[in-house]
Amino acid sequence: MTMTALQEPAGRTQPGAAAREPRRRTGRLRRASLPYLLLLPALLLELLVHLVPMVIGIVMSFKELTQFYIRDWGSAPWSGLGNYKMSVDFDAPVGQALLHSFFVTVGFTLLSVGLCWLIGTAAAVYLQENFRGRGLLRALFLVPYALPVYTAVITWAFMFQHDNGLVNHVLHDQLHLTGKPSFWLIGDNSFYALLTVSVWKGWPFAFLIVMAGLQNIPRELYEAAALDGAGMWQQIRRITLPSLRPVNQVLVLVLFLWTFNDFNTPYVLFGKSAPEAADLISVHIYQASFVTWNFGTGSAMSVLLLLFLLVVTGVYLLLTSRGRRTADV
Repeated sequence: MTMTALQEPAGRTQPGAAAREPRRRTGRLRRASLPYLLLLPALLLELLVHLVPMVIGIVMSFKELTQFYIRDWGSAPWSGLGNYKMSVDFDAPVGQALLHSFFVTVGFTLLSVGLCWLIGTAAAVYLQENFRGRGLLRALFLVPYALPVYTAVITWAFMFQHDNGLVNHVLHDQLHLTGKPSFWLIGDNSFYALLTVSVWKGWPFAFLIVMAGLQNIPRELYEAAALDGAGMWQQIRRITLPSLRPVNQVLVLVLFLWTFNDFNTPYVLFGKSAPEAADLISVHIYQASFVTWNFGTGSAMSVLLLLFLLVVTGVYLLLTSRGRRTADV
């Protein structure tokens, strides 16, 4: 008998192989679905906490929801796009106030984000060098970010007091930089007071992110640049900033979204009615909703703010992705 006669047919399988194949598929399916099952509770909680109120807010923006329908907001009359038309009618008082608040928020956000990034980057670059007390400085720099927002802002509110505040005591009584004590929580100075508090509590986050990004830059690049005669500013321009570009792109976007939507800082600093110079759009929407009791208009303003931030984020991500592809080429 030849060897070919002893061989099994090509299409024939061993006993039990067909029974083991479904069990293998079931095991692979279970292993593949396990991460999604573990994420399911967090997803349901996210839907409950964020998406459901968002959908309800969008529905409320199409209704004439005032204080007369608080107990049963579903019975409020349907207004269609009336609330949106009122919000963007810049010839009417409501639209003019919203436009003013928008411009104030844009200017405040650009200044706050720019200063936070600049101070945080400078501090992170400075603390890259080894010197005595570096660890203590790192810990002190993170204190404003670690403090609770309400505690920090309330402390600043006391410091900005007109008669017995620390800011006027230093600027007027000790340094004699002002002719008389200034009102920091009302009038035009309220914008600078708000900007100061925002930068004070925001730059440590930029410092933390940039400092983490600097750890990924090889020290050999700086040593080679120093041997080639490059100074400190040339090293920062040619090595540090290009290497930190991916980190800075995410950092600037996060700071922009946080600052543009910031509600706690102006609300704790000024209360329910912020001065006109510091009328951020978050507080303006709060006043339109909970002070004037026009929840339909406030919801429409919130939806417009959401759409604006989505457009800005999409354009920013598109531009930065093109910039990365151009740099790679």
